[in-house]
Amino acid sequence: MAKISSVLSMRHFFVLSLALNVSFILRTVYEREHGLSWFGFESENDQVTQRTRLSMSSSSSLSSTTTTLTEAQDGGERIINLDHGDPTMYEKYWQQMGDKTTVVIPGWQYISYFSDLSNICWFLEPDFAKEVVRLHKVVGNAVTEGRHIVVGTGSSQLYLAALFALSPSDASEPISVVSQAPFYSSYPSMTDCLKSGLYKWAGDAQNFSKEGPYIELVTSPNNPDGNSRRSVVNRREGTLIHDLAYYWPQYTPISSPADYELMLFTVSKSTGHAGMRIGWAIVKDKEVAKRMTKFVEINTIGVSKDSQIRAAKVLKTVSDSYEHVGSSEVSESFFDFSYHLMADRWKLLREAVEQSGIFSLPEFHPAFCTFLNQVSEPQPAFAWLKCETDLEDCESFLRGHKILTRGGKHFGVGPKYVRVSMLDRDENFIPFVKRLSRIHL
Repeated sequence: MAKISSVLSMRHFFVLSLALNVSFILRTVYEREHGLSWFGFESENDQVTQRTRLSMSSSSSLSSTTTTLTEAQDGGERIINLDHGDPTMYEKYWQQMGDKTTVVIPGWQYISYFSDLSNICWFLEPDFAKEVVRLHKVVGNAVTEGRHIVVGTGSSQLYLAALFALSPSDASEPISVVSQAPFYSSYPSMTDCLKSGLYKWAGDAQNFSKEGPYIELVTSPNNPDGNSRRSVVNRREGTLIHDLAYYWPQYTPISSPADYELMLFTVSKSTGHAGMRIGWAIVKDKEVAKRMTKFVEINTIGVSKDSQIRAAKVLKTVSDSYEHVGSSEVSESFFDFSYHLMADRWKLLREAVEQSGIFSLPEFHPAFCTFLNQVSEPQPAFAWLKCETDLEDCESFLRGHKILTRGGKHFGVGPKYVRVSMLDRDENFIPFVKRLSRIHL
C-alpha cells in the first residue's frame, strides 16, 4: 500500500511540474506578443533606449505604445498623481552613473556650524560654491563673477530670505509682493504664512496699481506655463527677484547668461535631487546678501553641510559629464540625456492631446540655445493643460478619470487650466499619456 501511495505521489508531482512549465511557457509567449515581461517591465525589444527615450514611430499611435503590467492589471483604473513636481524621472541617469556621485562622510567631519568665516555666507561650503560657479560657466546661464552666493535649504527658504532682505524695516505697512499670473502656486501661501509685518502678498502683477515700493517675482521659464517672463510693473520703486529654477537647457533654450540683481536656483530642478533640499542665490548687492544670510542664520542656523557636500559632488559630476563626454567614463552628458528625455515626453503628450481632441497645450517658439549649439524649442517641466469645449473645471474632470493635477485657481487663473508634472517616473507618465489620449466627450 505504501508503494502504491509513493507511485501516486510521484505521478502527481510529475503532472504538477509539467503543468507549471506549460503555464510558464504560455505566459512568456503571451507577454512577448503584448510587449510585457514577467516582472512588469517592457520586453527587451520594446524597451526604451539607455537614455530612456519614449519616442514612437510616425506610423504608430499611442494605443500601440507598450503598456506597463500595472496599467494592464488595473484596467487603467489606478490613480495617477501628477500634482507635484517631484523630479523622479532623473533617477535613471543617476543609476547609470553608479558610484560617481557617492559621498562617504566620516562621523567626525562637518561637526562645526561654520564653513568659511571669510565669506559673507559663513555656512556656505567652499566646494559647493566652487561647483556652482563652475556649472554656471559650463552652461552659460548666469553671471557669477563679482557676485555673492548664498546657500539655502531649497530655493523656498531663499525666497523668504530675499523677501526679508528686500523689505524696508521701518515702513508703516508691509511691502506688496506681486507676480504675473499664472504664478507659482506656493508664492501666496509662503509669503503670507507667518503674517509678516514686513511684506504681504498682493496678487497678480498685471493688476497691481498701488503706489509706493513693491517686490515683483519674475519666474522664467515660468511655473506653471513654461513661458519666458520679464517684469511687468516696471516702476522706479520696485525691486525684482528672479526665480530661475528652470533656466536649464533641458527645459528651455539658453540665450545668454542671466544678469540680474538677485537670482534663485535649486538642485531639485537642475539635477533632480529634490531630497537634498539645497538651493542657492546669486546676489549682486553685498548688503542684500548679508541680510539674506542673516535670515537663514536666524531661521535654521545655516544649511546642512552633508547636503552641500553631496550637492557639490553631483554638480561636479554634471560638469564633468559635459567636459568629458565621449570618453570611456561618460557615454552621455547629463543635459543631453535630460534634453532628449524631455523632448520625447513632450512629443508623447502632444500626440495624446491631439488624439483626445478636448485639450490644448501652449505653443512655444524655437530659439537658438548657446549651450546645445542648436535651435531648440522650450519643453517645460510642467504642462499647462487647458480643457476646451464646455468643460469648466479641468482639475475635477481629470480627477474623475483618476488623474490628479493642480487646478488653475491655485495659480491665480481660471479652473479651465491644470498644471501637469512632466518629471515623474515612466510608470506614471506613460500610463498618463495613454489614458489622456482615450478621454473623449
